[in-house]
Formats: sequence, C-alpha cells, structure tokens
Amino acid sequence: MKYLAILSFVLFGLSVNAQDTPSTPKQASAGQVLTNHYIRTYQAGMRYNDFAIAKHALYNILVENPQNDSILYSLSLLYFQSQNYASAALTAQDIMAVNPDNLGALEIAAVSYENLGVMDKALESYESLYLKTDDLQTLYKMAFLQYDLEKYAESKTNADILLNKKGVEEMNAVFNDTEGKQKEYPAKVALLNLKGLIAQKQGDNKVAENYYQQALTIAPDFKMAKDNLATLKK
Repeated sequence: MKYLAILSFVLFGLSVNAQDTPSTPKQASAGQVLTNHYIRTYQAGMRYNDFAIAKHALYNILVENPQNDSILYSLSLLYFQSQNYASAALTAQDIMAVNPDNLGALEIAAVSYENLGVMDKALESYESLYLKTDDLQTLYKMAFLQYDLEKYAESKTNADILLNKKGVEEMNAVFNDTEGKQKEYPAKVALLNLKGLIAQKQGDNKVAENYYQQALTIAPDFKMAKDNLATLKK
C-alpha cells in the first residue's frame, strides 16, 4: 500500500503528553480535557493492539473535534487494518467529501471496495487515484479491474501504456508457479498474459497465442499463460 500512513500513537494536531495537560480547569476547557483523556486511551489501545478500545476512543475524539479530518482518517485506517472493509470504505468516502485530495483515503476506498467485490467502485477510486498520482502500480490495478468488468478496450489501452513505460521493468507481481508456490514475476509477464486474455475474449486466438508465448519466453513457469495457451489448443 503506497499512500497509506501507518497508524501511530499520535493524532495530527491533537497529541498530548502528560506535561501538556493543564492541571486546573481554568487552564483548559472541559472539552480539551476530555479529548486528552481519549487520546491517551487511543494510544494505550494501539500500544496493546486492543483495536476495539482504540476505535471507541477515536469515536469520542471525533465527537469532540468534528472539524479534524485527520481523526476520521485514523478511524478509517483502523477499520482498514482490522479488515472491516465496509466501514473503511464508508469513512474514506466521508474524508474525501471534505478533502478530495487525500491520497490515503482514496487508496483505502479503492482497496476496500476491491476486497468487498464492488469492482466498479474500486475501479472508480483507482482511476481517481491515478489521475492525482500518475502511479504505475495504480494503472496496473486499473487494467486488471477493467478486464474483470469486461471493459476490454480500456484494459488493453492501459496494458499497452504500461508495457511502453520504462518503469514497468522494475515492477513485479506475485502469482503461483507451476508447482503452486507463490513467486514474484515481472509485471510485464502478467500484462502480456492479460493482453492474451483480451484477444481470446475478442475471438482472436492467434493473437492471444502470440501474447501467451511472449509471456512464457520471459517466464517459462508462468502457470496462467501455460494454462491459457493449453485452452487454445483443445
């Protein structure tokens, strides 16, 4: 995950230390005292991996500080890391309603929708992220989601863009090899296989075979290309 901040014990603009807390009510409002209490509760929950406590504390901090979108982001990220993807997506959408340029929220939304199987929403979020970042990994995700959604022309166009980018040579993707073990392959291999799948879907088996062969020339044990090639010869 490229744009997600790691959850820390500090909330932007709200972190407190023991010496920061005023000793008398005259020195701080009741709301600030309560916020400080829940910040410490959140910190303790995160320190001891008690996400339920941390989440409860974040809700209370948010009630006291509704204008601070960094708190909502911390909550969204906590949902995401707890694999509660529905709540992660909903909170991410609320963040973007306030701050459309929050790249972390966009990525939370994209990955959460993908995990929920809401592929059209996932694609929409990845597209927004790509427009703001020009990131090749994001474009790679888009190409495969477009294929899954049967948007073959868009998928092929993005695969071609990636194959012509110098940066793609440094990209890798994890797939199972012919022995069923996970292995890193050059992203180029997966993109050539993708182009083969698109050609096959469009009825051009000769072109599809050529792409599968290109993929196997680079990685002879790339199972997906081997299997796809076998289907053409049946």
